[in-house]
Amino acid sequence: MLDANLKNQLKAYFEKVTRPIELVAFLDGSDKSRELKSLLDEIASLSTHISVVEKEYAGARRPSFTIGEAGKDAGIRFAGIPMGHEFTSLLLALLQAGGHPIKHRRCHHRADQESRR
Repeated sequence: MLDANLKNQLKAYFEKVTRPIELVAFLDGSDKSRELKSLLDEIASLSTHISVVEKEYAGARRPSFTIGEAGKDAGIRFAGIPMGHEFTSLLLALLQAGGHPIKHRRCHHRADQESRR
């Protein structure tokens, strides 16, 4: 699903992960669920800090998954397969859950300062 170039880039990003991440998948028997499971497994194969767990939860959308620090409640949920601009959000969520501080762009900081005046 992921090409070799993207896998190499992701490996470099995942070196910044400092704590275990758990991807909790809520799946059914559909092709989309199998595709999502494949993507999550590929991502997990790129770092020893990332694991995939399948769980049953009656209220969960399928296919969907959560991202969180292992052993804690997850605060980040994706419904479906994150592709395109959603893949960037997935990467940022993985880094954040893994303990890497997210840098805020300077323009956002400046806009906040100006709005306080």
